[in-house]
Amino acid sequence: MYQHMVELKVRKVGNSLGVVLPKDVTARLNAKEGTKLYLVEAPDGDYRLSQYDDEFGRRMEKAGDLMQRYRNTLRKLAQ
Repeated sequence: MYQHMVELKVRKVGNSLGVVLPKDVTARLNAKEGTKLYLVEAPDGDYRLSQYDDEFGRRMEKAGDLMQRYRNTLRKLAQ
């Protein structure tokens, strides 16, 4: 299932918690200091870490608007 698994350790960073990404992971994500990364929950409950994608962000915002506008219809369809 997974081709590459990296163990990360949660650490206290100020008043928050954080993880340090290994060099090979940041290279694969093409991430540098200040790069926006997104942790996205998948339908199966897993999480994916990916680099920010403007197009994806716009699509997700539009989907959120549609879900809000048609929430009653979607609720009925889900039954």
